[in-house]
Amino acid sequence: MSIYIKGLESVNGPLVAIDGVETASFDELVELIDENNHKRLGRIIELQGTRALIQVFENTEGLSKNNVMTKLTGRPIEIGLSEEILGRSFNGSGEPIDGLGDVFIEESRDINGRVINPVSRIYPRDFINTGISAIDGLNTLIRGQKLPIFSGSGLSHNELAAQIVRQAKLHGDNDENFAIVFAAMGVKHDVAAFFKQTFIDHGVMDHVTMFLNLANDPIIERILTPRFALSAAEYLAFEKNMHILVVMTDITSYCEALREYSSSKEEVPGRKGYPGYLYSDLASMYERAGCIEGSTGSLTQIPILTMPNDDISHPIPDCTGYITEGQIVLDRNLQQNGIYPPINVLPSLSRLMKDGIGEGLTRGDHNSVSSQLFAAYARVIDVRNLASVIGLDELSRHDQRYLAFGNLFEAYFVGQGIRQTVK
Repeated sequence: MSIYIKGLESVNGPLVAIDGVETASFDELVELIDENNHKRLGRIIELQGTRALIQVFENTEGLSKNNVMTKLTGRPIEIGLSEEILGRSFNGSGEPIDGLGDVFIEESRDINGRVINPVSRIYPRDFINTGISAIDGLNTLIRGQKLPIFSGSGLSHNELAAQIVRQAKLHGDNDENFAIVFAAMGVKHDVAAFFKQTFIDHGVMDHVTMFLNLANDPIIERILTPRFALSAAEYLAFEKNMHILVVMTDITSYCEALREYSSSKEEVPGRKGYPGYLYSDLASMYERAGCIEGSTGSLTQIPILTMPNDDISHPIPDCTGYITEGQIVLDRNLQQNGIYPPINVLPSLSRLMKDGIGEGLTRGDHNSVSSQLFAAYARVIDVRNLASVIGLDELSRHDQRYLAFGNLFEAYFVGQGIRQTVK
């Protein structure tokens, strides 16, 4: 049953407070109706006795203490789902923006997801072929894994994200149960257009579901966008038994919105002004990946984040690294040298790789070949550091061969090019 409350106690940026609330619940969806009958959606984020604090998804311009009627819906924020969401584009609030009309809904789900019993999780084994040599060969992505990409401002992470979406496939030729959920947070209009046009031009849009939150959209919507995307992915993976790859960019924009939202609530800040619950908030998204008993599907995540000042110890990559099973690190020096994708293989890591490669999975010598490449390239970095001190002419013939290998490795293995799938 819906409850109506007239008037507001206070308005502070995207937050409004109401009093006289007898029955309400945390995360409950509310509607704010102004004197012009315009509706704004919000959710309850704090309860103190009969006082409720509401997070408004749109701007609060035009709202005053006397001209608003608040409707408590008695339910959480939900997204309507069916298999028709494949090939569709939505905004950050889960509303269609592709002009194809509403989605026929089979069921509605709370965007906060369902708690997964750890005992019901199945250890991931099979791999996903991304078509990126430095990932498939040296940091293999496993179904059910969460493998973030650590990038920097101005690096080619958008191009890499689009390339993974259009190239990714399951092992073998059977891709009938494979689909991708793509979520973009705080992106500019031209970047959003780039992603959509790329997927259409390469003929992959029919098995992609897009959620786009633009830079000029409300920051509160930015906080909800990945949860709408993950709810759609969970439905397809665990109800429809599909193998879903979720690509989310940019997690840094999400965290910046979370920091602004936390500041408006006057919460005590943590490291670099981010809220103290940043770790648990990120974990509530990342831990929705995996394989679960009772379903033959899987949910794999590739979250992409830009490290402020290329600092890998910044709170965002630091917290992400503790939650996820490895990372792919992009390097500015490689990009400046014309290497694409500029993946630095040495700090990159896939912790589940060892159990998803080998005979019957990829190839029998996969593990040994990748280990030898890692060791050889690590020696290349040591030799380059030595050469910067003593000069190239003073290096031994053995070390000079390592330098030659390093140049070839970066140019032909790592730097496979944007239009090629495998080198």
